[in-house]
Amino acid sequence: MVLFPLKMPAGPIRVTRFQMFLYCFLLFLLIYFLQGRKAAVGVQSSHPVFHALAMERGRGTTGLVNVKAAGPQTPLETPWGAQLVWGDSRKSVHRRAQLAQQGIHTGLLAFMVGTYAKFVRRFLSSAETYFLPHQLVTYYILTDNARGLEPPTELGPNRRMKVISIAELPGWEKLAYRRMILLAETIKDTIGNDVDYLFCVDIDQEFVAPVGEEILGDLVATLHPELFGMPRNSFPFEIEKDSSAYVAENEGDYYYTSELYGGLVSELYRLARVCSMLILQDQANGVLAKGLEESYLNRYLINHRPTCVLSPEYSWWDSALAADVPVPRLVSLGRQCEALDEDKKEEFKC
Repeated sequence: MVLFPLKMPAGPIRVTRFQMFLYCFLLFLLIYFLQGRKAAVGVQSSHPVFHALAMERGRGTTGLVNVKAAGPQTPLETPWGAQLVWGDSRKSVHRRAQLAQQGIHTGLLAFMVGTYAKFVRRFLSSAETYFLPHQLVTYYILTDNARGLEPPTELGPNRRMKVISIAELPGWEKLAYRRMILLAETIKDTIGNDVDYLFCVDIDQEFVAPVGEEILGDLVATLHPELFGMPRNSFPFEIEKDSSAYVAENEGDYYYTSELYGGLVSELYRLARVCSMLILQDQANGVLAKGLEESYLNRYLINHRPTCVLSPEYSWWDSALAADVPVPRLVSLGRQCEALDEDKKEEFKC
């Protein structure tokens, strides 16, 4: 196709500066057009995530400008090569098939203190249905009021429960600073080698879809649903340099939630013990990390990258900032209830 008819003189061809500029400009337009077409055809996003603009680095999420955009293809691997788990991916299906017949014993540990007792029946009944349904599971319930478990929830044949009494800890902030210490003590004094894997989970949650063997790994962390796909400078890492949980601006690939984490018992004990020491060190120095337990968890997981990272399917709630996921599997009722009005709270039994 001839864009411009040009008369070619006989003899050596001379090109003026203007003609050279025109040819380069036309070549640039052609390349730009072809690259644009290629990008438009190649980009696919079955799981778009929410992004936020103008987010200040800190704890809160107020003042955000929310833009729902089609993100990149859903990642299946972390930058350091660990599996990023989506429940219906081929890798997850393959792993469930591999481990289904191996007779793995897994512990599920939760704290039931104060008003959180109202969530326990919903938590246990949903876990009976969806959490590792074909495996042996022991529930470890750490509570300041064992009577809150009466009448007992009916458990399946491969399920059992151990109730562990702890001192009353009024206020969730005090529990947040004591939970790592209690976790380490419970593993050392009570759990030991009883189970192969152990997961620590908030009790104000409900399993709403299958959570199977795909979650098993040496050290397992879960991505925070409101921060998945967000820019690094939006992560609420601890920024106080005097804190043991401090994270420098060039550190951290993801931000993890404290609502579900676990792995091999030995790995979880190591995590809980190190985080406990960091918390005690800060308390002795009069320092309190803004993100409480979650700050120390994220500090640890930067230094000891998890071998298995669970997608936001495994910690989700309905929020304007929460990532779109194919199948929500574990829903935080506590976080969900915070956003509801009084009538909805009554409906959801918050």
